[in-house]
Amino acid sequence: MCGRFVSPEERALERAFDLGRRDNPNPFARRYNVFPTDTIPFLRQPANSERPELATGRWGMVPYWWKEAKPPKTSFNARLEEAAGKPMWRDAFARARCLIPAEGWYEWQAIERVDPSTGEIRKAKQPYFLRAKEGGIFCFAGVAAYWKDPKTGKALRSCAILTAAADGELGRIHDRAPVVLPREAWSAWLDRRISDPAKAAAVAKGALPPSAFSQWKVRLLVNDAKTDGPELIEPLETAPDPTSAGQSPSRRR
Repeated sequence: MCGRFVSPEERALERAFDLGRRDNPNPFARRYNVFPTDTIPFLRQPANSERPELATGRWGMVPYWWKEAKPPKTSFNARLEEAAGKPMWRDAFARARCLIPAEGWYEWQAIERVDPSTGEIRKAKQPYFLRAKEGGIFCFAGVAAYWKDPKTGKALRSCAILTAAADGELGRIHDRAPVVLPREAWSAWLDRRISDPAKAAAVAKGALPPSAFSQWKVRLLVNDAKTDGPELIEPLETAPDPTSAGQSPSRRR
């Protein structure tokens, strides 16, 4: 799964995707701890253009047909093997695919720790940060939706990240991983002319292999959804002690 990730700042995305400067007086900043239900940037293909555009929306997809007052609770990840047929995802998978840019993501590995006070072995989870070995911005394969509240008419854009079974180094950390598309697959993934689910799935199955990523343990700071700063991605072995003199506390958002 993918439950937290690092999102690039708006100006970096404009440069990376040759989008030109958007007329936005409050461009979004780089974020180190994006959490489900947060508003995030993503790239979509408008029906009236051949160029992708940068949009923002809720991370946690609300399909256009949703009728309940509250949005779905666990719609921030979509399993690739279910996306073509499951009602929650199938329309978006065929007609509203998107790219979700990131600089890295977090996974939690199930481990056992010894309680120093009792000597008892307890189950725990160790967070890891994962990023492309070459660095820079990459893109998760995503699906998007446009929903209107039937009572108020208020519109909402939303999206979800596709995941697949993990193998290699990624599989040793967690059994699922986000689908990260190589640059040469971006155009095909966004192409609205590709509506055949089998063809869309074939694009997604060309995801980058586990060998394309680096990973390292990080501190438990990432477990706090309110904490956001570069200290979250520092390797556990080299991270400074936050209680030492001169160390600033974690930034809050």
